[in-house]
Amino acid sequence: MTFQRLTNLVQPDDGQDHIFVTEQPGRIRVFPNNQQVLQAGTFLDITNRVSEAYNEEGLLGLAFDPDYKSNGYFYVYYSAASPRRSVLSRFSVSQSDPKLADPNSEFIIMEIAEPFGNHNGGQLEFGPDGYLYIGVGDGGPPSGGDPLGNGQNTSTLLGSILRIDVSGVSGQMNYRIPIDNPFVGVADGRDEIWAYGLRNPWRFSFDKATGLLWTGDVGQSDWEEIDVVTKGLNYGWNIMEGFHCFSPSVGCDVTGLELPAVEYNHSDGCSVTGGYVYRGPEIPMLFGAYVYGDFCSGKIWALRYDGNSVTEQKLLVDSTLSITSFGQDLDKNLYVLSRNDGIYYLVTAE
Repeated sequence: MTFQRLTNLVQPDDGQDHIFVTEQPGRIRVFPNNQQVLQAGTFLDITNRVSEAYNEEGLLGLAFDPDYKSNGYFYVYYSAASPRRSVLSRFSVSQSDPKLADPNSEFIIMEIAEPFGNHNGGQLEFGPDGYLYIGVGDGGPPSGGDPLGNGQNTSTLLGSILRIDVSGVSGQMNYRIPIDNPFVGVADGRDEIWAYGLRNPWRFSFDKATGLLWTGDVGQSDWEEIDVVTKGLNYGWNIMEGFHCFSPSVGCDVTGLELPAVEYNHSDGCSVTGGYVYRGPEIPMLFGAYVYGDFCSGKIWALRYDGNSVTEQKLLVDSTLSITSFGQDLDKNLYVLSRNDGIYYLVTAE
């Protein structure tokens, strides 16, 4: 199968045993969960709504409703133009064909104004609590540094992971706010924010066993980081890059900042891609380890976390892949998506 700039891989629990992948230009492709499949169908094509004016824009996120089998709802996050914005929308599957979506069913839930064409985030994931979590980058600019200060500004949605209830509407909003979100009722705080101080949270996931939320946060000049995301915490950008002062470059005040679980410098890559805690059956040695990679170097690592700190970390694969995302199927097998090279299945080396 040939794909164009892969960004997500998801398998919904709908009894159909098929895999969905997103292509950055604006298509969702579908195929049976079978490594021998040679062709993929087009589930949804919204290329006419998606902007790819900049390299980091496009169709960036996909999540299926926890009740997808009964309600047919799924959610996408994409870049749009005139004005530049990120769009979170709900679509519906066709009532007659589970391999087709209804392109006319779009229900726009949220639009976020984007000052520049990079650091858009885009990850969507339903948490164990049933709420939708959304990764939003600091908005750029291409020169970096977060000069608008969005990462440390809780009055903007930028530079944050959001948490919303998509089961209904509230007033003028096409979603609801969970009452236990940390900034509900806080002056100068957006009710949707779950955690902030992030530069570009590129791919996060929940550990199915512990409920911990793991994310990769793409660095600026020198350091990439992996964070364990907790309610209401400040993950430091742009004061910190990894464990290191960024602005100012020395002597920064780390009071109230949550430091990463782990970091690596740009001798090992240049853009982290968050992954999953492995709970699959194929690689017993990896069970319970968090697996992540780097877009630029193709390296894939695993780490172990005891609930307080990283106790072990090792390089698993030194590949040539441009790793844009990881994915899991319902059996918790782990897949690696390479930008234009296709989909890979992680197995034990023989």
